[in-house]
Amino acid sequence: MSWLYLGIAVIFEIAVALSAGNAKGFTRLGWTIATLVSGVIATYFLSLALLTFDVGIGYAIWTSVAGVGIVVLGALFFGQRLNWKKALGILLVIGGVVGLQLSSVA
Repeated sequence: MSWLYLGIAVIFEIAVALSAGNAKGFTRLGWTIATLVSGVIATYFLSLALLTFDVGIGYAIWTSVAGVGIVVLGALFFGQRLNWKKALGILLVIGGVVGLQLSSVA
């Protein structure tokens, strides 16, 4: 169940980033509210996941997977460029997350 909670937290963390980008420095009320609400939901589900995960591992997975998701969505839907250096960075992040998870398995 903790993986499900972490997955939900990642989705809402991605929503935070996308909403914050559209909030234009919190000058657009609807996007500002979406940013804050998404942040609360993301943090709530992260806290549920951290009941099982070590805090360092859970937080690293949360931020890394959300970061990769934001880069990929930016390339797919917002015209942001994804070059080989960014792709390599994504692979390194994924490898680091897998390594962290494997190191925490008893």
